[in-house]
Amino acid sequence: MPRGPRLDAPGVLHHIMIRGLERRPIFRDDRDRVDFVTRLGTLAEGRAIIVYAWALVLNHAHLLVRTGTRPLSRTMRSLLTGYAGAFNRRHKRVGHLFQNRYKSVAVEEEPYFLELIRYLHLNPLRAGAVKTLTELDRYPWTGHATLLGHHARPWQATGAVLTQFHRSLRRAQAAYREFVAAGIPLGKRPELQGGGLIRSLGGWSVVAELRRGREHYLGDERILGSSAFVEDLQEEMERSTHPRPPRLPLNRLVAYVCSEVGVPPAALSGGSRRAPLSRARQGIAYLWTEVLGHPGRPLASALGIRPQSLYEAAARGKERAPEWNRLLRKIT
Repeated sequence: MPRGPRLDAPGVLHHIMIRGLERRPIFRDDRDRVDFVTRLGTLAEGRAIIVYAWALVLNHAHLLVRTGTRPLSRTMRSLLTGYAGAFNRRHKRVGHLFQNRYKSVAVEEEPYFLELIRYLHLNPLRAGAVKTLTELDRYPWTGHATLLGHHARPWQATGAVLTQFHRSLRRAQAAYREFVAAGIPLGKRPELQGGGLIRSLGGWSVVAELRRGREHYLGDERILGSSAFVEDLQEEMERSTHPRPPRLPLNRLVAYVCSEVGVPPAALSGGSRRAPLSRARQGIAYLWTEVLGHPGRPLASALGIRPQSLYEAAARGKERAPEWNRLLRKIT
């Protein structure tokens, strides 16, 4: 059965799974891992997503993230397309790196938030990449070591996790580690991996009752949560929380923003960092990528800046969102 469209809205929690084509490695060495984590961190710093947990294994990766205002599909396309291209160049290969499209599951926070953090961070131990929890504590390729304070990654949302264990940082880290240790005997946790009704109903234990009875249970393989959560999220998606943005040519947007700021459009690509030009770039970047939903790379090329700089400009432009949104309403 073909998969339905991805369930996405601002603020939704997602468990994302990325697998290599034909189970081949997607991380051959630490250069690959550094590249992937750096790209993930850049997206988090740009507020495209909030990252709570992540784990890299030889041929797959897991992420637990919350979407920002940018659609998840755009964020993941930026992450995976950029990484795959760099991987192919480094290893002198061609062709697809990942198996089909990534898998994303919208998650009900209670009771799954902490369970998934533990499940994701134990992946390297289950896969044999490390032998003990003590090794995992300092293993650099999951968010577990960051939560324990052994690797500094400011973009990871450690506070949102640790405050659920204790107000004191040290006590929270100790309680978190005990929680992770208690998950080791639980193994692969099929109730966190299953599909369709099994996932949506919250585990394997209800399947027998489901098969015996005639009651209708609402399930969706794209969701990890209760039946009520499935229904609520589907209704929210039907209400279309992402209304279709107006169509607007780039040259017209650039002209209006530059007129508003008082700078000539031709000066944007000159590399000047004068405040009015920076402000114009920020407004254009914010409206073009965050509001109108266009990819940033072509705009970065047109403005003569790096894609990373463009997304940083969009984030700064977002700080003045009301001003730029009013301008957009005038234009359209």
